[in-house]
Amino acid sequence: MKPEEIMALDKQYVLQTYLRAPFVLERGEGVRLYDTEGRSYLDFVSGIAVNALGYGDPDVLQTINDQAARLMHVSNLYLTQPQAELAKMLVECSFADKVFFCNSGAEANEAAIKFARRWAQTHYGPDKNEFLGFSGAFHGRTMGSLALTPRPHYQDPFLPLMPGAKFATYNDLASAEQLLDDRTCAVFVEPLQGEGGVNPATPEFLQGLRRLCDERGCLLIFDEVQCGLGRTGTLWAHEPYGIAPDLMSLAKPLAGGLPMGATLVTQAVADCVQPGDHASTFAASPIIASVAKTVLNKISNPDFLAHVRWAGEYLGGALAELQHKYSRIVEVRGRGLIWGIETDFDVSPLIDAGYEHGLITCKAGPNIVRLVPPLIVQQADLDEAIVILDKAFGLA
Repeated sequence: MKPEEIMALDKQYVLQTYLRAPFVLERGEGVRLYDTEGRSYLDFVSGIAVNALGYGDPDVLQTINDQAARLMHVSNLYLTQPQAELAKMLVECSFADKVFFCNSGAEANEAAIKFARRWAQTHYGPDKNEFLGFSGAFHGRTMGSLALTPRPHYQDPFLPLMPGAKFATYNDLASAEQLLDDRTCAVFVEPLQGEGGVNPATPEFLQGLRRLCDERGCLLIFDEVQCGLGRTGTLWAHEPYGIAPDLMSLAKPLAGGLPMGATLVTQAVADCVQPGDHASTFAASPIIASVAKTVLNKISNPDFLAHVRWAGEYLGGALAELQHKYSRIVEVRGRGLIWGIETDFDVSPLIDAGYEHGLITCKAGPNIVRLVPPLIVQQADLDEAIVILDKAFGLA
């Protein structure tokens, strides 16, 4: 089919909740995507930080083929080996004692909301049920996670939302301290905000939240849906801060492009959750859990993470030079292979210019270009991306 025919089909039959790029993607290889016209694009979105291993990883493909031939789905009424083994792997490489599996980041955050309220109700009664979130946060589009995402253009069409959400200023510990009270059951925070503009938490802020939660009897929940699993150069984005949460949500890269989410919890939280409190039909099916084992094994390798750190430092240095060259770049920030280029203008034309020159990027707010390439990106790919960004900024 021609691109125009596919676009017409989409417009006629698919609910129009997305503003899509002006081409139709057909296949991927390594860090590149190809459209139906045969054009090649260097992919610095990677499915919104999902395709950490790029496209066509042979081990992922082999795992899919092998497991699909054996068993794809039975539901969570029955035990399967891949799910149990994946849970063990996640526990052994994190703070957690137990894992709940689901199908997306929003679902992982919904589970965290429920588990936090269950814990608070068990220990403090029904009145301790509120959450503290932060400016710039993004936790998902479902009704609970949306209530913790303080963006009027996302929230207003769907009011009323889940009650009990309060918001402090990100990286402002004093504002959080003022809002934490006896009704707060948990603090919800991203160690590095993705959708909110690629904003890393300061050590004082994240460590201070851990202290406040301990002092005031509430849980600390880290949303690492986008920043976790190697994206920042360590397996978990919170590792450099020297603290651990009580719960953590994961998703995007976990199953190599297949839909999977997970909520990791301490034993203290797990002890409050009973059979029937939460469930998912599709979560951690044998095929998805098997792929996630393969992905986690690769990403958690120290040499792999060292490469991400090297690539992140290289990219950060090149972006700093770009900032020095163009006065319309306000700030460059990030860690590992998640970077934001803040400008003083709407970056839509800049992203379109990237398409024209074979580079796919996306926004993190109207004036911020977000770069989240596959974690396997090499120096030549980074150099190519910088050349294209240089051209695009030269036209801005």
